[in-house]
Amino acid sequence: MTTSPTTPPSSTLHTSNIHSLHLLARGKVRDNYAVGSDRLLMVASDRLSAFDVILGEPIPGKGALLTQMALFWFDKLGALCPNHLTGEAPESVVTADEIAQVTGRSMLVKRLKPLPVEAVVRGYLAGSGWLEYQHSHSVCGVPLPAGLKNASQLPEPIFTPAAKAAVGEHDENISYEQVVKVVGPELAAQIKKISIEIYQAAAAFALTKGIIIADTKFEFGLDENGTLTLMDEVLTPDSSRYWPIEGYEAAFAAGLNPPSYDKQFVRDWLEAVRINGKPWDKTPPAPPLPAEVIVKTAAKYQEALTRLMG
Repeated sequence: MTTSPTTPPSSTLHTSNIHSLHLLARGKVRDNYAVGSDRLLMVASDRLSAFDVILGEPIPGKGALLTQMALFWFDKLGALCPNHLTGEAPESVVTADEIAQVTGRSMLVKRLKPLPVEAVVRGYLAGSGWLEYQHSHSVCGVPLPAGLKNASQLPEPIFTPAAKAAVGEHDENISYEQVVKVVGPELAAQIKKISIEIYQAAAAFALTKGIIIADTKFEFGLDENGTLTLMDEVLTPDSSRYWPIEGYEAAFAAGLNPPSYDKQFVRDWLEAVRINGKPWDKTPPAPPLPAEVIVKTAAKYQEALTRLMG
């Protein structure tokens, strides 16, 4: 079950509390519960993380929006790669008094063997990729032409994997050769190929809606038959840089980060804030977000979903 793009969730949820199921893990955003031995209930909270630190203030409606967007993309991209959805209603596995916590913000999914690699695809130079390029004219060992600027579109999308980190730790960029060492050459090649194909299909569609997907990260697992399966969330503003096409050219010409529908707005605020005259050191606890930043962030998530599905 999903909500419509304009329906707010019944309440803000920072942390779920499903007593009827065994809690396996709390991630930066999602709380995962075991459903038997072969399924998981993934509940998307309204938590927000930035620089791998979970912020204290939830963003109202965020979990429902993320779930709706992920379901939209899973449906649209289903022909490219199997995904972990079971098609069953999350409400069917919890007790009556827990239904409000899962409605509109949850997915009931197959339990997979997760691969310890973040499959990052970049179509534009931004964030850590831009920082790295300035020193080496490459990103994660992928050589790039000279003369690129912040937010430059790359000649073609590149695969720049990262090693998954524990909650509170920073994901670490790794080379493709390191992926081969972890999962083997055949699976590494498959992950790279399918990640780029999914990104290209999604980016092309988003562009028709006036949205640039600058980069994204995918997570994959293996099912009981060893089939590579797309899992977790997919192509949400939490795992991707979403730029509205308006304003991109002006920002690019000025060498600035383009306006965004994603967490970049919060990241920029956190970079600018001063605590006792000093920048935040990006370790917990994060500075408390002002009300106007929370409201604006919620509006950006909503606008991205409305635009994408409109």
